[in-house]
Amino acid sequence: MTNDDVRKSHQGSSERFPNEDGLVGLGHSIDAGETKTSNSDRHLRRAAGVEGNSRLTSSVAAVVFVVLAIEGVTILRIGRLLDMHVFVGVLLIPIVLVKISSTTWRFAKYYRGDPEYRRKGPPALILRLLGPLLITLTLVVLASGVALIELPASFRQELSLIHKASFIVWIAVMAIHVLGHLGETLRLAPRDWLLRTRRQVSGASSRQWLLVWSLALGLVTALALTPQVYGWYPG
Repeated sequence: MTNDDVRKSHQGSSERFPNEDGLVGLGHSIDAGETKTSNSDRHLRRAAGVEGNSRLTSSVAAVVFVVLAIEGVTILRIGRLLDMHVFVGVLLIPIVLVKISSTTWRFAKYYRGDPEYRRKGPPALILRLLGPLLITLTLVVLASGVALIELPASFRQELSLIHKASFIVWIAVMAIHVLGHLGETLRLAPRDWLLRTRRQVSGASSRQWLLVWSLALGLVTALALTPQVYGWYPG
């Protein structure tokens, strides 16, 4: 074996996650329709569930980041780009709810003592402390935005204040959240979409379809609500 071969072997092993060989074998068994499971297989299924949750969270986070970047551009010219601002904001709602659900699932499983989630470990302390605040602020920003569209014009001044104030705090907390999870997101987000890694953990297609359908739901909702803001701009 040459030095290049040794280096490639080492690099390949450094990218693997725990129990990868077992998870790959379990994935093949599931694809083949084999139903008999041992204690080892059940352990690997639980480990695959943890990895699948991480992949879903990261892939959704990557999409949210891109859509938020577009939303940020609309804020720079909110007067002229209000329609786009509303469209992108509503588009985000189902995707954000999927991410909140996946992170809440991990939170609940960890603090209920699930051994595989405990083995994976929690996020950094600052991220755990900011998590509930970020979820609350996200819901306030989105809900106040939808309320601005749906409620009578007499409520716009108060709702606009709530929307803007919550957004300012939210963007600061979000920046810390993004930086804290950036490495994990870049590492895990592509795994369900790359041929080399998608079959390492079962359920890649289901996770992909969940993301696609959340985008489709957001698109339909955005198309339905955006026309209601034509011709007005909240001060």
